[in-house]
Amino acid sequence: MRTDLVLTVAQSKRLIARGVARYQPVQDALANGTVAIAKGGTNAYVVEEILGRPIEKRHYVLGQVLPPGVSRADAGLSADLPDVVLVRGKQVEGVTATGAVADMKAGDVFIKGANALNCAAHVAGLLVGHPTGGTLGAVIGTLVARRIRLLIPVGIEKDIPTCIPEAARRLEAEGGSGPSLWAMHGDIFTEIEALRVLCGVEALPIAAGGVAGAEGAVWLACFGGPDQIEAVRALAERLKPEPPF
Repeated sequence: MRTDLVLTVAQSKRLIARGVARYQPVQDALANGTVAIAKGGTNAYVVEEILGRPIEKRHYVLGQVLPPGVSRADAGLSADLPDVVLVRGKQVEGVTATGAVADMKAGDVFIKGANALNCAAHVAGLLVGHPTGGTLGAVIGTLVARRIRLLIPVGIEKDIPTCIPEAARRLEAEGGSGPSLWAMHGDIFTEIEALRVLCGVEALPIAAGGVAGAEGAVWLACFGGPDQIEAVRALAERLKPEPPF
C-alpha cells in the first residue's frame, strides 16, 4: 500500500526530532549512557522531543542560514539557552555539549545538525566559519577515537546536487572569505529514517518545493502494510499544526 506525505520544513524538523527521540541508539543512551545535543535549528526540536516539553527554540541556535539582509537579531535567534546534556535520561546542569564529550564513551550519542546533505551517499556538509572548527572541531577526534555515535538530524530539503567532499576540496583550494565546508560522516537521520522508526514504512522522496508556505517542502511516497500506512496518516494529522520555525 501507499500513502503520500507533504511536509513543510518545520513539519520535517518535528518529524525528524520525534524519530530521533524514538531511535533505538538514542533510547539506549538515554537509559544507560549520555546524550549530548549541540545547538541548532533541527536540534532545538530534538531537545523538545527528548525532554518532553517546549523550549524557546530560537534561543537554541548557533549558526543559521538567513535571507540576505536579515541578521540573527532580526530573526530573534540566539544561543542563550544552556546546552542539553542527559546522563541516564536526566538533564545535567552546567555542562556543555562539547564539554560532555570528555566523559563519553562507545554507546553514547552526540547530536549535531548539518547545512547540506548528499542523501544517496549518506554524507552531510557543515559550513564552518569558526577558526578552530566550531562545535564539530572541538569534538570530532574524541568521537572517532572512542566510537561515540555522531547522529546527524538533517532534512531532505538540504539535499544538494554537488558532491560535498568535492565541494569541500574546491573551497579549500580556492580559499576566499566565505566559510569552509566540512564533509560529515556519521549516522544521517532524515525524514526517511524517522518514518521508518515511527511507522515502519519505506519513504521515497518524489518531489520538493512549493508555494503558499510549502517553499522547501518535501513530498514523500510511503510504502507499507495497512497498519503502517494508517500510522503515517495519523502522524500526518499530528504534524499539520506545526508552525514555521
